[in-house]
Formats: sequence, C-alpha cells, structure tokens
Amino acid sequence: MENLGNDKLVLYAIPLFLFMVGLEAWISTRRQRGWYQREDAFASLSMGVGNVVISGALKAFWLGLFVWLYQYRVFDLDLHSAWVWVGGLFLQDFCFYWYHRSSHRIRLLWAAHENHHSSRFFNFTTALRQSWTTPLYSASFFLPMALLGFHPLMILTYQAISLIYQFFLHTESVDRLGPIEWVMNTPSHHRVHHGRNPEYIDCNYAGIFIIWDRLFGSFVPEKARVDFGLVGEHPSYNPLHIAVHHFVLIARDLRQARSSGDVLGILFRGPEWWKARQLAGPLPAAAANPPVGPV
Repeated sequence: MENLGNDKLVLYAIPLFLFMVGLEAWISTRRQRGWYQREDAFASLSMGVGNVVISGALKAFWLGLFVWLYQYRVFDLDLHSAWVWVGGLFLQDFCFYWYHRSSHRIRLLWAAHENHHSSRFFNFTTALRQSWTTPLYSASFFLPMALLGFHPLMILTYQAISLIYQFFLHTESVDRLGPIEWVMNTPSHHRVHHGRNPEYIDCNYAGIFIIWDRLFGSFVPEKARVDFGLVGEHPSYNPLHIAVHHFVLIARDLRQARSSGDVLGILFRGPEWWKARQLAGPLPAAAANPPVGPV
C-alpha cells in the first residue's frame, strides 16, 4: 500500500518553498515593490513552523481515524486507475471548498483560520502563515472520502498536492492568466480572497479549481486593488497573539451573552453576527432565540 501515494510531498517541497520566498524577496527589493516586511515575514514563518509541529503531533490520530473508516468503505475503487485518481482530486478539492467556506462562516472555525489572513502583505511567506489550531478539525472534512473508498494515503497525497499548489497562489508578482482562470484558482483569484475590501469579503474559497466558487455563487473577480489583512484589526508580529487572539475575543463576547441563543450564535454564526446583534438592540421575545448556522 505504500506506493499508493506519498504523504511526504510537503516535506520534500519545503526547500522549494524557501527558495521561492528568497527569490520573491530579492525581486521585491531589486524592483522596490514593497512586497515584504521583515517582521511580518518572520511572523509568518514562525506560524508555519508551529503548524508543522502540531500537524505532526496529530497525524497519527487522524490517519488512524481514516484507516478505521476505510474498513467500512462503500466502494472498492481501483486504486491504480488514473480516472479514480483524477476523480479523487476533484472530490478532495470539493471537500476543501466546504472546509474553507465553513472556516470563514462559522466563527469558532474562523478564530482558527483567520491567522492565515492576518498579514497586511501577500507573498509566499503568507502561504506559510498557517494556523496552529486548524489541524484540530480540518481533516474531518475529508473523512467521507475514506468511506467512499479512497485509501488514506491517497487522501494525504491529494492534500499535499493541494497545499503545494496553493503555495504558489500567494503572490502579487503574477498578473491575470486569461482563460485558465475560468477553471483554475490563480493568484488573482486568491488575492481577492485575502482582501479586506468590502466587495472582497468572503469569496473565492477554492483550493485548486475555481469552479466550486462559480457553482456556489461565491466567485468575485479581481477589479479594485486589493487591501490585504483583517477588517478593523491592526497587525501583530507575535505568533502567539496571532494564533489565539480571536479565541480571546470569543471568550469576551461569551461573557456578554444573555441567552443560549446568544452563546450558540457567537460560536457558530458568522464572525460579524454578534456585533450586528448588539447594534440591533434587544430582540422581541419571539425572536430571542434565532436559528443558528452560517449566515
């Protein structure tokens, strides 16, 4: 089974990542583009190291769960078929789309994921600014693939391919790419995703294929220049602050909750829900416990 896939692709790609960071930083300096700031880049790299350590510590648990579920697979797929591999890549990307969209629209998950959006810069180190807490839940979105009959090592390989592909999306050095942008996620599409411009909030969740955003109404093309970072927040270069500060904000808001509906809304509605709830004032009794879920 070892030759079904390679779950170490990301480790093999790390030297390439570092080379590309150095090359992009050199181009930025030589051409005076301002793509990099030293403190921000080191904060991003620190987040990346932490993510690798935590993901490694959790790997045995998640791999064991995938293997256990694979025993109860619905289909016995031909794991050496090119069509199965191609179909699995699209399925993995579909699962990634919903993992990514959920991580933006459910506040408890956003507290983990927003780390990746906290930089005011958009470069290859931003790609490495990975959360220390998303490894606690991200793999759960891909568990159905094991039940459908995709071997756990195949799933790990797909995830590695997706991560490597998405690394190259984090750059301002690549302009629009023409017709390929109808199908593939590109740096232009992903710049929009990282924008805090009002028209760019919560869109372009794709990993590899932009088709999911086009299908589910979350696609926005790049038009106005992108303003990177988080809405209403100043950047921090402290990795610990980057990793946990939104959880601290959630804890603060929970102390102000007046009902179970407030608690559920703070945890599971969109990140903006509680602020809008406070601005709206007290609700009528009939609406005191609104339905909970992503907006």
